[in-house]
Amino acid sequence: MKSIPPNLAAHFASGATTLSWCWKITRADGTVFGFTDHDRTLSFEGQSYEPESGLIPAELRAGSDLAVDAQDAEGVLTSDRITETDIFDGLWDDAAVEVWRVNWEDTSQRLLLRRGSLGQVRRGRTMFVAEVRSMAHVLNQTMGRTYQSGCDAALGDGRCKVNLNDPAYKGTGAVVDIQGARQVIVSGLSGFDAGMFAAGTIEWTSGANAGRTAEVLRHDVGSGFVALTLQYEPVRSIAEDDAFVVRAGCDKTRETCRAKFANIDNFRGFPDIPGQSTIYRYARRSGANTGETL
Repeated sequence: MKSIPPNLAAHFASGATTLSWCWKITRADGTVFGFTDHDRTLSFEGQSYEPESGLIPAELRAGSDLAVDAQDAEGVLTSDRITETDIFDGLWDDAAVEVWRVNWEDTSQRLLLRRGSLGQVRRGRTMFVAEVRSMAHVLNQTMGRTYQSGCDAALGDGRCKVNLNDPAYKGTGAVVDIQGARQVIVSGLSGFDAGMFAAGTIEWTSGANAGRTAEVLRHDVGSGFVALTLQYEPVRSIAEDDAFVVRAGCDKTRETCRAKFANIDNFRGFPDIPGQSTIYRYARRSGANTGETL
């Protein structure tokens, strides 16, 4: 239960309040932003909270159990402080949030209602809705290993141990032609078999997307061309001659680990554990009862 400061409690009891919402958002890159739904800048604790930021508060939900409480904040993508490209690039993902209720006539009368982080950000053509999750959402995070058929290691990490800087799994090239919003014809990858870079990553080294990394959906090889299809349409346009570094991908299966990477000793999946089809199995007179999926 929160303790309301006496001066703010007296303001609540006055019958005529002058209250506003303030949000302090600290992104993972260390950049701090202050926003308010008031019509002028408010300042306290060394932070300025800017008006006309495009943020509109929704209901504040809270419960007595361990469920994740949330509040939505709506905004417009035309703000020079919150841009569509920054949201798409993930700069606002899991940013730390403080939600304050403040008397705008006297900012010393304020109450910190919630600490949490930004959750799902839903984007439309001109607006976004950011979910402010309470700190209880950390309790929902999966910890430790997952027992599943596919490998639960990230390709190239300390558990997988595949060297993604090995020339066998890394290529460089440039865009030759653009086919639609997500597919590009590229040079420099003629020495690789089709599918090598499917589910991999592409890091742009020049052009409007320089320094950014995207996921590769498909890697196709045709008669005299190599095509890469991205998982998502980029916010910033891709242009001819944009250079990139692309690294191999993995579908997390035992067969791929063995044949593509010769890394079966480090495979982290459990493809032989019984699945949900176990309840449908039955004994047979002929054939081996090996336990595989029927």
